[in-house]
Amino acid sequence: MLLSAALQRSLASPHSRRAAARQISCNLLSGRSNSLIARGTSVRLLDIAANNHPHYAFSTAAAAAVSQEPVVSPPSPTPSSKPAEEKPFVPTPERKYHLFQNVEVTPAGVAIIRFDNRDKKVNTLSFALMHEAKDLWQTDIQSNDNIKSVVFTSAKESGFIAGADIFDISNVEDKSTLVPVIEEALQFFLNMKSKGVPMVAAMHGPALGGGLEWALWCDYRICTDSSSTKLGLPEVKLGLLPGFGGTQNLPALVGIQGSMDMMLTGKNILPAKAKKMGLVDMVVAPQSLEAVAIETAEGLANGTIKKSKPKKKTFINRLIEDTPPGQSMMWDKVKKMVDKNTAGNYPAPYAIMDCVKYGLANPSGLDKFKHEREGFAKLAATKESEALIGIFDGMNQMKKHSSPADPIKVKKVAVMGAGLMGAGIAQVTAEKGYDVLLKDRDDASLGRGVGYMTDNWGKKHKRRRMTKYQYNLNTSRVTPLSDQTESWKRHFAGADLVIEAVFENLELKRKIIQQVESVTPDHCVFATNTSAIPIADIAAPGEEVQRPENVVGMHYFSPVPQMPLLEIIPHAGTSEEALATAFAVGNKQGKTCVVVKDVPGFYVNRCLGPILVEVSALIKEGVPLEKLDKAMTRFGMPVGPITLVDEVGVDVASKVASFLSSADLGVRMGGGDISLMTNMVEKGWLGRKSNQGFFTYEGKKGKKIGPEVTSYLQEFTGGNVSDMSETDIQDRIASRLVNEAAKCLEDEIIENPVDGDIGLVFGIGFAPFKGGPFRYLDAVGVSSYVDRMNGFADTLGEQFEPCQLLKDYAASGKKFHG
Repeated sequence: MLLSAALQRSLASPHSRRAAARQISCNLLSGRSNSLIARGTSVRLLDIAANNHPHYAFSTAAAAAVSQEPVVSPPSPTPSSKPAEEKPFVPTPERKYHLFQNVEVTPAGVAIIRFDNRDKKVNTLSFALMHEAKDLWQTDIQSNDNIKSVVFTSAKESGFIAGADIFDISNVEDKSTLVPVIEEALQFFLNMKSKGVPMVAAMHGPALGGGLEWALWCDYRICTDSSSTKLGLPEVKLGLLPGFGGTQNLPALVGIQGSMDMMLTGKNILPAKAKKMGLVDMVVAPQSLEAVAIETAEGLANGTIKKSKPKKKTFINRLIEDTPPGQSMMWDKVKKMVDKNTAGNYPAPYAIMDCVKYGLANPSGLDKFKHEREGFAKLAATKESEALIGIFDGMNQMKKHSSPADPIKVKKVAVMGAGLMGAGIAQVTAEKGYDVLLKDRDDASLGRGVGYMTDNWGKKHKRRRMTKYQYNLNTSRVTPLSDQTESWKRHFAGADLVIEAVFENLELKRKIIQQVESVTPDHCVFATNTSAIPIADIAAPGEEVQRPENVVGMHYFSPVPQMPLLEIIPHAGTSEEALATAFAVGNKQGKTCVVVKDVPGFYVNRCLGPILVEVSALIKEGVPLEKLDKAMTRFGMPVGPITLVDEVGVDVASKVASFLSSADLGVRMGGGDISLMTNMVEKGWLGRKSNQGFFTYEGKKGKKIGPEVTSYLQEFTGGNVSDMSETDIQDRIASRLVNEAAKCLEDEIIENPVDGDIGLVFGIGFAPFKGGPFRYLDAVGVSSYVDRMNGFADTLGEQFEPCQLLKDYAASGKKFHG
């Protein structure tokens, strides 16, 4: 369980109580989740130095948020809009229902109900499905006395139920109308139970959100041992809570601790863990699922198999969950952890806690479900949920790239450079089924890259997130090559895509293209992972580059296996086929792809340049470092700008600021003094990697502002001391970022506001609950924001001058989204 045996001792002595509290804090909601509200992974930031250098930045909550599954929530009062080309469903004797196959009844009286959405690759819950489910139950099940038990399963290989169409909720203006709709759904589940026949949920593939909640109403749950099978309640990722009884049924089944861990993080539970924690009763092979489910349903009906019961709690867990002192300590630690991970910016985790507590206090009757659905409707009306759903919607939109050309068929991908970036690219490419050639200059460099991949896969296997078979399959797909490998040219002759991740040197990159073009087929696309060099310069026709139309930028963020964003940068001569190929491969790698114009800094790095300058200006004015960090974390950023620079490297940040200052941003890179970082680099203060940056680092966690930095800042500021308000700090930093994002849209560096929002949420961790810079502008009002910037421009300088697009939107009252 999540809480250790230390809690038993906590009931005995104050010293042990403190130890147990620390244990709870370490274990409960420990940040190993995929939630937008959880602490995520490092992000590659402004890595203009060398591509094989580990340029880590901050812990972005958004990075961990990249859940590709549909996330569920209760359906809305109105059905989802259907595609114009969709034909109306006409029932026939062979197919009575649109979203279900015809009910099959075995001679033993087992009714098999198979979800089967004819119009989608996956089954999802919708208003239409709930209505049809009621009709099916009333017509085929309720009045049929020959039916002794029921099996719910899916006719699709893609999964059980991947979730509901969340945009049903978005289409409802008055969210309070969701309350009676959810109540109607609850009555359907209660009506199913009232027939008094055993019900079995047979799950293969995703059973998420409302799909898992459906299974929780059943008497027995079976899932397959497939790697595609995952169970979870990820509503928190959309600022919502489980609305079909999940906050009540899940704790009753797996205990409070296990259920809170699932609901507050939105994590997926794999089959072995699901069996261990009592979420499912049996795990079987996919080919056996339906047969075992039918046999189990027969046994439940005739009494040879007992209905599922909640897993018996250990003595320790009874003390924790079933005694007032244990519960008090548990809820205290849960709240502290939620406070720490959300900074109070996300209401959903608190509402989930409230629903579970309410159910514990009111275990009988239906009031607990009423409390849950009312809580759901309130969350659905929050700006945080709207923003998070907007991010999810944006992710789905960005999976599609409109192109007049089809991508080439890619089977083999070559990666040049086996540093952290190259090895990371090779890892995600192999995991998605491509054959990979990983090449570096010598065997030692190559070995480090291969070791990076195998270590990562080994950790996944150790944590039971990867089978040994998958581990072996991944490693078998990678062919390591070096300059000393005589056959490397023969291997490259079969490459369809080459991705280079070498040092940031134009001459070197063009030399690699020349080398690659001499041994690869004419259709082979060449992608450069540069973070700074213009793609047009790399692809300029000449002796080294004979096929410029095949050259495109693919800018990954580090660490590649964790970071979801991929900037794709065509130059003016990039062919549509090459662009479509880069997009298709990026999608298959699991990345959210944003196509951006070939300009200095591309999009994400370009937006961050003005922030670095503004931070230096604020420091110059005498704003304390800790105050800067605190202000921006309270704004919603994963870490503050001072910690950011230390994590990414003061040297890297200095190079970025210098590079963009000499680029085409003009006055937008003005107003600060970047010598702040230049001087630090000369002193050897490179950040965490040298144990000395703005902070002095002592061990893994300890950091402080040392006397040398204090003295340096005293000299840099000229003794200035500022008591600037937190709001002013936030607005000055955020407005520089937001204005640059809007300028990128104005200059068509990005195609639309959706790309701009997703790029900064996933690229730098822009507060996910604000939805990105453009949703943030819509929320606060473009006109008022422009007024705020004009005020800064009047007192501080033209670097705060709003771009023309912002002025136009302010004058017209337009919004960027709808």
